[in-house]
Amino acid sequence: MTASSRHDPSPTRANRPTANQARARLLRMHFEAGVGHIGGNLSALDAMLHLHGEVMGEHDLFVLSKGHSAGALYITLWAQGLINDEDLTSFHKDNTTLSGHPVAHWHKGIAFATGSLGHGLGLASGAALGKRLRGESGDVFCLLSDGECEEGSTWEALLFAHHQKLANLVALVDANGLQGFGTTSEVASLEPIADKFRGIGLTVLEIDGHSPAALTQALARRGDGPLIIVLRTVKGRGVSFMEGRMEWHYLPLKPEQYEQALRELGQ
Repeated sequence: MTASSRHDPSPTRANRPTANQARARLLRMHFEAGVGHIGGNLSALDAMLHLHGEVMGEHDLFVLSKGHSAGALYITLWAQGLINDEDLTSFHKDNTTLSGHPVAHWHKGIAFATGSLGHGLGLASGAALGKRLRGESGDVFCLLSDGECEEGSTWEALLFAHHQKLANLVALVDANGLQGFGTTSEVASLEPIADKFRGIGLTVLEIDGHSPAALTQALARRGDGPLIIVLRTVKGRGVSFMEGRMEWHYLPLKPEQYEQALRELGQ
């Protein structure tokens, strides 16, 4: 039985979970599954919640290129009432549809299997071009990591999107400054990354990636080509001992850490 066959009624805007409630539910899901990749989930969660809750319509498409943040996507779908608590308990378990990286098509909100970094923006660009060729309405939103921008395939996709003037494409870069083996500046620095994007003619904005208001304002700056939004975020956002720490790219939570994190989130 899939989530799409038994989801809770969609919550109204007034009774959707708060950002901290969503963070706490994400931590519970990861804690119960005993898995990591928590830091990058927390850096991306605010943007995902806002996109799905306040921006995207039924004809829009979301592509999670940084597939290791699948937990944040599942919590976002949960926050919209599109999957339920029972679904979340299957996260990372045998025979689950909520795997550690997204599985395509088990839910209408997940169009592609992602997680092999550097592929998501190419998929999103192709989907955006397909919408235009078919005369379909709706935008395509793609969330990447800053470390993933070191991949050559990401730049091929950017060149393609710019050349095709894909005005229905928005790429959001979760720039938390950390990746699997250190800081992005230590591994292969692209900073100032916004200038690199502008260098090929793209429209680029840099914002506080944890501010819904800033994201709304940035999305209003649409032009005749793709829009790139650099989200300046904090890895492990909201949990003091995780914030800005590379190890939370990997580590699962210990019981005492989980309890401390919930206290800090007021849950």
